[in-house]
Amino acid sequence: MTATTTDPPVPGDLRMARALGPVLLASAVGLLPFTVFSTFLVPIAEEAGSGVAALGSLRGLGGLAALAVGAAVAPLLDRLPKRHVAAAGLALLGLSSLLGATGHFVAWVAFALLVGAGTSVLAPATAAMAADRFGDGPAAGRAATLVTATQSLTAMLAAPLVAAPALLWGWQGDLVAVSVISFALAALFRARRGPVLAPRPRIGYLESLRALGSVPGAVPLLAVALLRTAAFMGYLSYLAAFYGERFSLSPGVFALVWTLSGGSFFVGNLFAGRFTNAAAEGRRTERVMVVCLVVALGAVVGFYFAPTLPLALALTVLLGAGHAGVAACVTTLLVRRCGPLRGSALGINAAGMSLGVFVGSALGGLGLGLAGYPGTAAVLGGLTLAAVVSASRVRSVASV
Repeated sequence: MTATTTDPPVPGDLRMARALGPVLLASAVGLLPFTVFSTFLVPIAEEAGSGVAALGSLRGLGGLAALAVGAAVAPLLDRLPKRHVAAAGLALLGLSSLLGATGHFVAWVAFALLVGAGTSVLAPATAAMAADRFGDGPAAGRAATLVTATQSLTAMLAAPLVAAPALLWGWQGDLVAVSVISFALAALFRARRGPVLAPRPRIGYLESLRALGSVPGAVPLLAVALLRTAAFMGYLSYLAAFYGERFSLSPGVFALVWTLSGGSFFVGNLFAGRFTNAAAEGRRTERVMVVCLVVALGAVVGFYFAPTLPLALALTVLLGAGHAGVAACVTTLLVRRCGPLRGSALGINAAGMSLGVFVGSALGGLGLGLAGYPGTAAVLGGLTLAAVVSASRVRSVASV
């Protein structure tokens, strides 16, 4: 649904953040269980009597659960109150954290499955809730991108935030705290009243998919999200290995590079969301998306041939900011074009990005195995180029 010139101005970030406080907190909490799991993987493996590799692989199991549940539930997100869907996702996260705190291997298997399932419905539900709070114009798109910016900020800061309290109560205490916060937010969302919206038709599962496919540009937008995620996650999967091999960076020093990448993604997501929703001009978001993809394409190809560390770091910043800009544009366009189907669209988008994580890691590793880092550059560059083609299709549809 495209905004018109009669849309009200978009509120400032602080004002919008205050209005969306519980929603933003819920979107951040969704990232915490796996952050605790990854940060304390070694002591957790010792407690569970398992190897680090075996236990760490459970995160992939969570990704598969996110893909399966997200794809199955997405078309139903607009048939239920989104605050209730978010409450259900938070309850799954609370239960998973309690199970993980027991420390048993079987409990960790359940933890991974429940976290994957919970986040697959929580993330699109919170983004759609934020958009619904501000209607259908630019403010709705800005609200949804503020949720994704909060998630990227949480991803960057979560590790030190969970490490500090663990000095007092250990990783089990972290999980119990996450559980308490999750259940408290679930109760809040379950009890509160949502915004008053126009009546929406209740259509079936397959009808939801067909209706979403008829929204102008929705299919190529979802393709952009999948391809972009695959390219970026393939790059992140081998980032530490590249910096260690090419520039001999130790893991401790590389942590600063990771923070630099995460910081650039947060800033890019925040400002791209603000810029593309600052006005009701219809073509701005499509143009920004294509420009960001072209920047990401040049950066990913140049990165693997960078002869110096400063140049590699600069390209890391460009890659993070470019992909963040694309992510913000996709969210904005899905929210503003899909209208009453925005929950379904964001749910399918989340499932597609879960698939992109696996595709990117697998194809990036294949390129690395066949032709070294030039092979990785070729594969990831190809994925990004395919995303540029899909983004161009979004523009041509918009102009019809």
